Amino acid sequence: MLTDKLTKEMLMDAQKVLEGVVRKTPVFHSTYINPDADVYIKCENMQVTGSFKLRGAYFKTASLTDAEAQKGVIACSAGNHAQGVALAAQKKGIPAVICMPESAPMAKVEATKSYGAEVVLVPGVYDDAAAKAVALQKEKGYTFLHPFNDEYVIAGQGTVGMEILEQVKDAEVVLVPIGGGGLISGVAFAIKQYNPNCKVYGVQAAGAPSMQHALEVGKAEALASVSTMADGIAVKQPGDLTFAMCQKYVDGVVTVSEDEIACAILKLIEKHKMIAEGAGAVSVAAAMYNKVDIKGKKVVCVISGGNVDVKVLDRIIDKALQANGRISKLSVMMMDKPGQMTQLLSIIAETGANIFSINHDRIVQEIAVSTCIVDIVAETRNQQHCDEMIAAIEAKGFQVL
Repeated sequence: MLTDKLTKEMLMDAQKVLEGVVRKTPVFHSTYINPDADVYIKCENMQVTGSFKLRGAYFKTASLTDAEAQKGVIACSAGNHAQGVALAAQKKGIPAVICMPESAPMAKVEATKSYGAEVVLVPGVYDDAAAKAVALQKEKGYTFLHPFNDEYVIAGQGTVGMEILEQVKDAEVVLVPIGGGGLISGVAFAIKQYNPNCKVYGVQAAGAPSMQHALEVGKAEALASVSTMADGIAVKQPGDLTFAMCQKYVDGVVTVSEDEIACAILKLIEKHKMIAEGAGAVSVAAAMYNKVDIKGKKVVCVISGGNVDVKVLDRIIDKALQANGRISKLSVMMMDKPGQMTQLLSIIAETGANIFSINHDRIVQEIAVSTCIVDIVAETRNQQHCDEMIAAIEAKGFQVL
């Protein structure tokens, strides 16, 4: 169902309506993301409410008739669209009800409430919250503000693409996160109108590849389940409108793993002092791990949001450090006799690794009573250093499990 409502004029109208409401977010050049490409970062994590979602939500809200506005609005969201709708409704003086998955980060739930919206928490993921919102809309007569499958929402998100065209005029590749597809539909439409030679690729979490699957099978159908740290793009089924837009305007969709997402988040923190949520960091992960051909090209990675739950940020960082070989977890089997532990620790110290924690366990089934297991967490410089430490331990006759 390809829409004919979305036009260049609609994009320009969205820019005018959003002026003074949203920020023209900055673009930063990065020499750290991929040494073989000229990479720029479009920072929608610095947008009002912490993500791009305010753009589409506000433009859609501004398009409502007086009768629709009086009924109040309802929306469903994992968090970012929720905040966008809540703030847009607050600015327009419109009552708002937001259905959110129970798994949504508490920071996003509380931020949504802070903008004056009523929040309804729903068991499950985004799609379950969407079903609840539809049911309430029918029951109460609210005006439904879809997070992605709507021309006005897509046009609002398309202003990100308009800004990219202004800020990186000769961009050759743009990498965009995909959940339901509203952002990439708008960005790809805008870019292809003005620079059709620029490639636009979507990026999804490997645990939630709904748009990639839809493009492969030729229809927007629901996945059985999704699972990813990137809660903002944990969508089982894209919209029919965004699917059609991606078919026409997007050059391809790739996926990144959970480790790759975590490493991208860590890279942004360490090298740019910048916080991105999992959904926002997938574009950077795609560039870091060469998911598309960007060698020698000018590339823009859209960081769609920065609303990460600080309670899980340390776990994400630990995951990335392990993936990079900078935190090493290993279990060593050794004889349970005096001097063995001292020898083991001396070997590790000689390699230059730093021990974070150690656990000495004699009560392990299926090992001889004369042996024990020592679980070690150590800080290493990289994977090569980790491998060198393990090799040194094994060279002295210890068994690394």
